[in-house]
Amino acid sequence: MIKVETYRPQDFVDFSQPENVQAYQDALTYVREQYLGKTWPLVINGERVHTDEKLTSLNPCDTQEIVGYTAKATVEHAEQALQGAWAAWAEWKTWSMDARARVLLRAAAMLKRRRHEFNALMTLEVGKNYAEADVETAECIDFLEYYARQAMKYAHFGAAETFPYPGEENGLMYIPLGVGVSISPWNFPLAIFAGMLAAPIVAGNCVIAKPAEDSGCIAALFVDLMIEAGMPAGVLQFLTGVGEEIGEYLVTHAQTRFITFTGSRAVGLHINEVAAKVQKGQKWIKRVIMELGGKDAMIVDETADLDVAVTAAVQGAFGFNGQKCSAMSRLIVTDEAYDRVLSAFVERVGALKQGTGEENANVTAVVNEESFEKIQKYIEIGRSEGRIVAGGGVDGSKGYYVQPTIIADVDAYARVAQEEIFGPVVSVIRARDFDHAIEIANSTEYGLTGGVCSKNRARLEQAREQFEAGNLYFNRKITGAIVGVQPFGGYNMSGTDSKAGGPDYLTNFMQLKTVTERF
Repeated sequence: MIKVETYRPQDFVDFSQPENVQAYQDALTYVREQYLGKTWPLVINGERVHTDEKLTSLNPCDTQEIVGYTAKATVEHAEQALQGAWAAWAEWKTWSMDARARVLLRAAAMLKRRRHEFNALMTLEVGKNYAEADVETAECIDFLEYYARQAMKYAHFGAAETFPYPGEENGLMYIPLGVGVSISPWNFPLAIFAGMLAAPIVAGNCVIAKPAEDSGCIAALFVDLMIEAGMPAGVLQFLTGVGEEIGEYLVTHAQTRFITFTGSRAVGLHINEVAAKVQKGQKWIKRVIMELGGKDAMIVDETADLDVAVTAAVQGAFGFNGQKCSAMSRLIVTDEAYDRVLSAFVERVGALKQGTGEENANVTAVVNEESFEKIQKYIEIGRSEGRIVAGGGVDGSKGYYVQPTIIADVDAYARVAQEEIFGPVVSVIRARDFDHAIEIANSTEYGLTGGVCSKNRARLEQAREQFEAGNLYFNRKITGAIVGVQPFGGYNMSGTDSKAGGPDYLTNFMQLKTVTERF
């Protein structure tokens, strides 16, 4: 049993203090000097592997600037990584839970000391402003600290409850699954990447980690940190490459034991489908853990505090440009409050500053050209499905800039109100009353986050029971789940409700064995 202080989430840096702004800007200078243009290799069996072909990572706020390059893995690399991970697992599974947890704790301590360095690389690679990057690095530290402590619950025989039986010893023991694949997204390129690999690793598994193509540099920096923290060769294999190539190869492979995925609904459902098919030589049912996004709504009724509601709407909708699976993309307002809420929302959004992450703008560029074009298309759809009352403009001359956009008077079943856009676009929908608002909130196929702003206790309790969301927030923004405080994950088409950062998350990567001895 590790002997450390009780888990407590990291505090966030206060960027209203000039010294913190200066420290961040110093880190940006350092990262430019040390990492800009660097080529990051694969890591297979502890060896750095360079490839002839590479992926290029651009600064989305200035697409003329190359942040770095990552090696492009082939299926041969994927096969090598898989076999090497199984070889490493033979020893890793014998390590005590304490010993594995100490690797995570060491990594967390190192990351605390290099916090702004990681923040700054995120600013350059995916366009996060200071607060968005810092909150993410804090979340990454929290995942490492929290999972290290949670692992202690599963470390001994009898860790799960059984009832006694005369003349026998009966008990349950948790054992790791083996080797799995982690496929992570670009929108939380550090925290989600780290959390998705740290949990199965501390539970005794080996992981092949494949980050999104747009955020391979920050992932590579974290892998280097984990190795420096004492991660044995082969336990964490790092493959950058194209998902349709190496990702597809690994999720369909007979020797892949589990798959953890965060990304789009379409890709997730494909992974779920192909993982369910038993391959020649496969001896298990693959376990699939996934989070697939949402069409998240916040309800505001006529009793709500207007300032609280509008602040929650702006933060929830436009933090990191709406590029969060938890972002508020639907604002549902009861008829009596609709006009004043919409007016205040438009006014507040109009004051947001758009610019680069390095300038610490409120709204920066979206991550890549594909997202840029997709969001433009939905804005055009929105012109015919509602009234654009804020934003609507785009500028791709230097970076992938989309103005924060509000589409008013949208029908609940319009495309912009049903389909995930994943950008700074909000549909505002009028509800007859609170019951109708709940009906509208539940009208999509998703069930990730949601919120209600109201002073009416009966309505809040009604929403507690009826609002279909894995994470539901009252009188605050619907983004920003904190590890160990608000375990995160949704249901319906939003995923398997695995609750990352929650008390049972590690069990996704373990299986139970019952052992009985008669005396």
